[in-house]
Amino acid sequence: MLEEFKKFALRGNVVDLAVGVIIGAAFGAIVNSLVQDVIMPIIGAVTGGLDFSNYYIPLSSKVQTGMPYAEAKKVGAVIGYGQFLTLAVNFTIIAFVLFMVIRAMNVLKSREEAKPKPVAEVPADVKLLGEIRDLLAERRV
Repeated sequence: MLEEFKKFALRGNVVDLAVGVIIGAAFGAIVNSLVQDVIMPIIGAVTGGLDFSNYYIPLSSKVQTGMPYAEAKKVGAVIGYGQFLTLAVNFTIIAFVLFMVIRAMNVLKSREEAKPKPVAEVPADVKLLGEIRDLLAERRV
């Protein structure tokens, strides 16, 4: 059973998947920082200093308006639509970047497929054997 598990764990697809997940997590952190630290502040500045991450609708009477979202969540139930907007922008950026990467890979793949395959030159000894075969075939006729 241990040998079977080693075969499974070290198979190329599993290792590739693990690398993809790790890179995906790191990429997600970068995109998250890009959205929260660069894009959303710019959007906030354009819209008059609005901070989307603190937009919420209180569902509990315990939550006072004007509280930061994190504090409001601790006090009572809230709908954090600002946080949702931030995550939606996050998703859109990740989806667009992945689309561009897949598109670039498909273009490279189609270029590679369009290249003519080099014709392998027949070795001299094989060519000579072919000539001998043809001569022997002519003598039999």
